Amino acid sequence: MNLPAGLVLESGATLAPVQIAYHTFGTLNEARDNVVWVCHALTANADVLSWWNGLFGPGCYFDPADWLIVCANILGSCYGSTGPLTPVGDAAEPLYQQFPLITIRDLAAAHEALRLELDLTRIHTLIGGSLGGQQALEWAIQQPEVFTNLVVLATNAQHSPWGIAFNEAQRLAIFADATYHVGTPTGGQLGLKAARATALLSYRSYDAYGRTQAETDPDRFDDFRASSYQQHQGDKLVARFNAYSYVALSRTMDTHNLGRGRGSIAHALSQIKARTLVLSISSDVLFPPAEQQLLARHIPGATYAEMDSQFGHDGFLIETAQITQFLEQFYVPSLVH
Repeated sequence: MNLPAGLVLESGATLAPVQIAYHTFGTLNEARDNVVWVCHALTANADVLSWWNGLFGPGCYFDPADWLIVCANILGSCYGSTGPLTPVGDAAEPLYQQFPLITIRDLAAAHEALRLELDLTRIHTLIGGSLGGQQALEWAIQQPEVFTNLVVLATNAQHSPWGIAFNEAQRLAIFADATYHVGTPTGGQLGLKAARATALLSYRSYDAYGRTQAETDPDRFDDFRASSYQQHQGDKLVARFNAYSYVALSRTMDTHNLGRGRGSIAHALSQIKARTLVLSISSDVLFPPAEQQLLARHIPGATYAEMDSQFGHDGFLIETAQITQFLEQFYVPSLVH
């Protein structure tokens, strides 16, 4: 979808033109009440069946045979929507590190523009984890009459000092790569690799590393499995993402504060009318359960549940069997605990 006039951002700047890439799976039913809208996390894309397999896809809880599933790539990303590498202006040059600050509210505004373009008057379920959960909460506050159900996982009402510090540490790694400041499509790749290695420490847990990266050779004193894992994961992200989008979207996450201009976080959350399920992960050190408990306390009638997982924050992508069980309980009120 194209918005030739662009979007007026929360900062007051205008991003124009704007392109929003999205995928749909399944078919809208005659009653037009079977829409599931997915808000994706930091480095994901609009193809939700590729990265949330086990929850979305044939035979999964959200099966395209039953639902119209919509997922839009967020602004600032590199998977089709307008971002730092998108050519703009008369000279058709990318903005690179000059890409404007995009807030969570701007992401929600882009989702809303797409919803109107698709003429979807009612969303059965709005779902997202991490940065996706931040978007979902913001959008549910902005448009309380649109959503019947809201499901948020491993997310929060305001990005924490801990989370911002992790993001800043990653950006410092990217800024330390001199190629980032030149402004080329491959700028900052070594910095991005280091940033990803840093991020993984917040996405997983002590137990997860101990279980998957422990050494089997007691005589080893170099080239540890955990070291190789960090290198490999950094290389994987560099192969599919770019440093400029990573910087832009980490800054977007830092802006998240549902209470900004609304009196308080509690008041903002009280505006949500959707029936809400809030899921946390026991081992999540980046978005600890206390943050989801706060959401559940202030969203009227919200259901709260905690997943027992050793995967840390990444559990919201991995623990699809547990998520499915909680969804089955949530959608049958008599079985909700």
